Order: sequence, then structure tokens, then C-alpha cells
Amino acid sequence: MSNKPLNIGLVGGGKGAFIVNPHQKAIHMDGTRRVVAGALFPDATIALEEAANWAYPIKGYASYDEMIAANATLPDDEKIDYILIVTPNFVHFDPAMKAMKAGIAVFCEKPLCLNLEEADELVKTSKELGVPFAVAHTYLGHWTTRFSRYIVQSGLLGDVRWVDSYYIQGWLASKVEATGQQQASWRVDPKRAGGSGCGGDIGTHALMQLRYVTGLEITELSAQMETFVEGRMLDDHFTIYCKLCNGGKALVRASQICIGHKNDLGIDIAGSKGTLRWRQEDPERLTIHLPNQPDRVYWRGAVTPGDGFLPDDVPADLMAEPTIPAGHPEAFHDAFARLHRCFEADVRKWKAGEAFSSDGSKYATVDDGWMGLAFIETCIKSSAENGAWVAMPKQA
Repeated sequence: MSNKPLNIGLVGGGKGAFIVNPHQKAIHMDGTRRVVAGALFPDATIALEEAANWAYPIKGYASYDEMIAANATLPDDEKIDYILIVTPNFVHFDPAMKAMKAGIAVFCEKPLCLNLEEADELVKTSKELGVPFAVAHTYLGHWTTRFSRYIVQSGLLGDVRWVDSYYIQGWLASKVEATGQQQASWRVDPKRAGGSGCGGDIGTHALMQLRYVTGLEITELSAQMETFVEGRMLDDHFTIYCKLCNGGKALVRASQICIGHKNDLGIDIAGSKGTLRWRQEDPERLTIHLPNQPDRVYWRGAVTPGDGFLPDDVPADLMAEPTIPAGHPEAFHDAFARLHRCFEADVRKWKAGEAFSSDGSKYATVDDGWMGLAFIETCIKSSAENGAWVAMPKQA
């Protein structure tokens, strides 16, 4: 297996786009990946200008069609190994599909695409071609999220009875899209964002946190999708009551109109033996509440197996993941880096003709992306029927 750095091409990211910055920091963090090319903006002239003025040398292309087509004729050591799609939602499907058909792996921002019909096609093509496909659910990359997953799915909390998974923001409490604010304008436009604003943007993160940590799926839901800012076309407040496949219940909630909240993502999981609490804005630790015992607080990098709650045999690969000692905080960029690091491992296996798992244990997959769109479309249907209980669809 080659140890040359993987080459990555950007789709989107120009003109001050926010999300490309943490991605590119994460990509370069280990020295085993590098951004080499980009189709950075829909306007061809601006795309080339942005590439020419990039912070480090990259090959600029007028369009992602041109970048993908050019890849076929490049020497092997210059070929793009995977593309990173950091565009608004309506420009996820086409470049992802074309890249897969050109033999290029895909790392795509969430949500996966605009609707379930597109999601079906992406899942089908990824599986038929055997192409690695990751969806950027950032918060799965926190080590404490992975540690939480181990605790819950090992049964240390007993049976999961109740989950409260949420993401609360306040940046859309007024009609900032009317000022031309770039990040707001496309998120509240159904043509560019899809059928849900708040739910699609951050509610899917809360959903993914629930699914990833517990390993449970939603079977039915009752949704209230609300819009508090007058004249806004999509929801800015999102409250979903859920039935889980094990008989437990959950609340998946999100809001972008709660003044004072920034990126307040968190999850509480109440089991028959104890409760787990985790907060994204304090991501170095998680808290375990057990009956008639003091709270147990676990810090990334300072976990002791066999402590009376944890068993002696906590998986070695999980314990080896922290890269810096406790007290030197990992954060948002490190979470992104962990996702790219794990995706890199699968891309390298794929390119070497080896089997790769892509089982959702290290990063969100195209199947997880499909589930996010299925969730949103079911929420839209339920909310339109005044919160009627609606069953989640099954993947074909």
C-alpha cells in the first residue's frame, strides 16, 4: 500500500465559505493528506481567481465537471484520491455522483443531498461501484462521542429508556438573511437547502448523535416544525418525539432562534442502570450518573479501565486514539481530523484493492446520510399532519 499523501480536490469553498476552513486544517493535520485542487465557486472566472489566491498552491478549475474530467488524464501520483464537497445542499448530488462514476471517493458535507430520491441514487451507486463515501457529521469525531458509544453499546447503562438529543443555536433569531448574510441566505431557501431549514442543517446532527451513540433507530415519530421569524420560508425551530426500535423513546430537537445559544449540541441517555450526559461545548468530558453514587466524570486522555464502572478490557484502539494528554484540549478541528483520518484509511484500502469496512463506526456513511434525509422527509410529513405519528421508511 502506497504511503504517499492522498490528494484531495475541493468542490466549493471559495468566497469566504465557512466550513472549508476547518476541513482543510483537518486534512493537513497529519501530513498524510493534502488539498491539491479545487473548483471553488459556481462562476468560472471567480473559481479560478479564488484558486489563484488560495493560501497555498492548488490547481484551480473552472468547474467540478472540468476537475473530475481532468483527473482521468493525470499521472497516478497527481490524481485526486477523494473530493470534499463543501457547497450548499443543492450542489451535493451532482458532483458526488460524477466523482463516484469517475472512480473518485467522496467526502460530502451534510445533509447528504436535497431529498430522499437523490439519496437513493447515491446509496445505490456507492454500493454498486464499491466507492468509499463519508458524510461530514463532525461531532462523531470527538473522542468522547466514541467513548460514549462504547459505554452505551456495551450495556454499561443497561437498557436505553430515554434519549434527549439536541442542537440549539441563536444566530437566526432575527431575519439576518435579509441583510445578504451568505451563511443564512441559502439555509433558509428551500431551493438550495431542501425541505427543512433548522432540521436539515442542525437537527440531522442531533439525529446522528443519537443513532451513533446508542446504535438505535427511530421507528416512528411525531414532528412539530415551526417558523418563528416572520416571512422565513423554512423552519427555524424543530421538535421531534420519537419511538426507538428497542421500545425506548427519544426527543430530537433543534432551534436557531434561541438567543444566547451558540453551538449547544448535547445528548442525555437514560438507561435502566444509569445516565450519560455529553455536551459539545465542553467536549473533553462526559458524565455518568449512577444510582446512589457520586457522579463519575471521564476526561479524554485520562480514562482508567477497571475503575468499578468501566471493565478492564476497554478496547485498545479506542484508548489509543487521543493524540495529546488530558488538559490540552482537542476541539472542533481535531474532530474533523479524526473523521478524515479514518476515511483516509478506507480510501487507501480501496485504492489498494483491499476490503474496507465503512461500517459507520468511525464516520458517517452514505447510508447514514440516507437516514438523515428519510428522517427529514418523515418529519415534514408528520408536521404537515399536525404532529401525527408517521413510520420511518425502510431503505431499499
